[in-house]
Amino acid sequence: MLPNNRRRFLKPVLIVAGILVVAGSLVGLRMSQAKKDEPKSDAKVALEFTPADIARVEMRELQRTLPLSGSLSPLLQSTVRAKVSGEVQKVLVREGDRVVEGQVIAEIDMADPKAKVDAAVASLEENKAKESIAAKNRENNQQLLRQKFISQNAFDTTQSVYEAAAAAAKSSEAQLRIAEKAVRDAVVRAPFSGIVSRRMVSVGEKVGIDSPMFTVVDLARMEIEAPAPASEIPGVKVGQVAQFRVDGFGERNFEGRVERINPAADLGSRSITLYLAVANRDGALKGGMFAKGELVLDKAPAAPVVPANALREEAGQAFVFTIEDGKVARRPVKVGMREGGYVEILGGLEQGVPVVRARIMDLKAGAPAVLKTSAVATTPAGSA
Repeated sequence: MLPNNRRRFLKPVLIVAGILVVAGSLVGLRMSQAKKDEPKSDAKVALEFTPADIARVEMRELQRTLPLSGSLSPLLQSTVRAKVSGEVQKVLVREGDRVVEGQVIAEIDMADPKAKVDAAVASLEENKAKESIAAKNRENNQQLLRQKFISQNAFDTTQSVYEAAAAAAKSSEAQLRIAEKAVRDAVVRAPFSGIVSRRMVSVGEKVGIDSPMFTVVDLARMEIEAPAPASEIPGVKVGQVAQFRVDGFGERNFEGRVERINPAADLGSRSITLYLAVANRDGALKGGMFAKGELVLDKAPAAPVVPANALREEAGQAFVFTIEDGKVARRPVKVGMREGGYVEILGGLEQGVPVVRARIMDLKAGAPAVLKTSAVATTPAGSA
């Protein structure tokens, strides 16, 4: 039997131990109940998508284009040159003046050409007279030859004289035509209807043969010389239409048509020059202006399209993620033309299907999906 002092000490210890056992049991029961109330760790959380994350499949016509730029120049322009030498007596036009074909625009001193005409006329008359006398002598000697009064050699001499006189007369006629042409050429005329863009002479100046006097341009038809990469040339055809703009004309669009394709590439840039004809009936475009636009190489009929950032590829297979029946679905697609941030879908999608354009890591088919708003709007292809 324990002493009284030990019995007094042992009783409080037993009471504390009992309390700890009961408390431990209650904590265990509560933890067990809490584990039962916790959600299972493998439960799936629904993904929320905003309108910016989603795009609708829409019908659109896509076209492949080639950017072009170049300077405008008149398709028809000419430098009028002097055909005779002499002093300029009249200048009848200035820069910016409109002219019509055949209009007199300048005159060169005609004193010398007219003197040559007079000399050629006198020479022609003289040679015509000699030809006439030689013709009569030949006719008389021909009669004498038939009557055996002269020899054949004598007649041949007369025939030679006649032929020489006839040749001299023809030569004089040619000289007269040359002199008369010089008189006509002293009057300078516009080669075609257009505008005088440059005047290089003034009254009193002396000009020589082939001296430049004026430049005349026709602005009704312009031309653009635009370099293009050689790799794009197989898609370029004569007759294709380009749309372009010119600085200073705001949003006004102009149209050009491929008229010629240079057969050789530039040695430095390896580009090939395209020549585009531009109708300019109102004369708004001027030579030297810079044009910038694009040429339509290929155009597809209306087809389903999606933004390019909605298209994904894996192991060479193109696909998109769609939202269907509250879940993410994966659809393989067949793609066509790509242009302007959009991709043509040739198979696998229908118009109106919502596709995921946002780049979400580890996005899996079958994951629950919720559209944050009921209205899903198509946003521009460049935004995400």
